[in-house]
Amino acid sequence: MIKNSFPISIDNEQEQLLLKAKINLLQQELNEIEQKTASFETVLRSHLENELIEEQELTVLYKKLQLAKKERRFAQKKKGKNFKQVGGLKVIAKNSTNSPIEDNQKEKKRLYREAMLFVHPDKFSMHDEKIDLATEVTTKLIKIYQTGNLAELQIFHTHIFSGNAMMHFYEESEKITNSKEDSYLQIELEKLEKQLQIAKTKHTYKVLTEYENPLTFIDELKEYYHDRIFKLKKRTRKANMFDL
Repeated sequence: MIKNSFPISIDNEQEQLLLKAKINLLQQELNEIEQKTASFETVLRSHLENELIEEQELTVLYKKLQLAKKERRFAQKKKGKNFKQVGGLKVIAKNSTNSPIEDNQKEKKRLYREAMLFVHPDKFSMHDEKIDLATEVTTKLIKIYQTGNLAELQIFHTHIFSGNAMMHFYEESEKITNSKEDSYLQIELEKLEKQLQIAKTKHTYKVLTEYENPLTFIDELKEYYHDRIFKLKKRTRKANMFDL
C-alpha cells in the first residue's frame, strides 16, 4: 500500500528561518538600545531627584485645584444667580503624626523618594498607555506619604517594586487565529521594526548618541524642570503644600 505524502516546501522553510534570524537580530539590537537608554536615564534621574519629585507633587496638587475649581463652577451653575461663594479655595493638609520618631520619618522619606523615582511618569515616556497609570500610582503614593503611616508606605512600596502596581493588560488590536507560522513571524518582525524605530527616535537615546558629551543634557533638564516648577508654584500658590 502506497502512502500519500505531501512534500514540504523548502522555500517556505528557508523563509521561516530567515525571518527568525532577522527577528533575533532586531531583538538583540532593541535590547541593547533599551539597556543603554535605561542606564543613561538612570544617571539623569540621579541628578534630578529633587526636581522630578517636586514637579510631580506640584502637578498632582495642580490637578486637584483644577478639579476643585471645576466642581465650584458646576455648583455655581446649579444655584444660578442666588449663588454666593463662601471664602476661597482651601486645601487642608493632614499632618502625618502617626509616628513621632525621627527615624520613622527618615525611613518614610527614603521609601517615598525611592518609589517615586521608580514610577515617575517621565520614566514611561515611550509607553503612552502607561503614563496615566504611572500618574495614578504616584498620586496614591503622595497621599500615603502625606497622610499614612510608615507601615502603609512600606506595603505600597513593596507593591510598587513587585511590579504589580504597573501591571497593564494589553488587548492586541490584531488577533491571530489559526495563522501560518510565516504569517506570525512576519507580524513579529514588523512589530519589532516599529519598536526599534521608536527606541531610536527617543530623545534621550538621540542625546546619548548625538551629543558630544551627553551629560550636558542634565543642565538642559534642570532648566526645563526649574521653569516648570516655577510655573506650577505660581498656579498652586493659594494652596497649602505639605512640608515634604
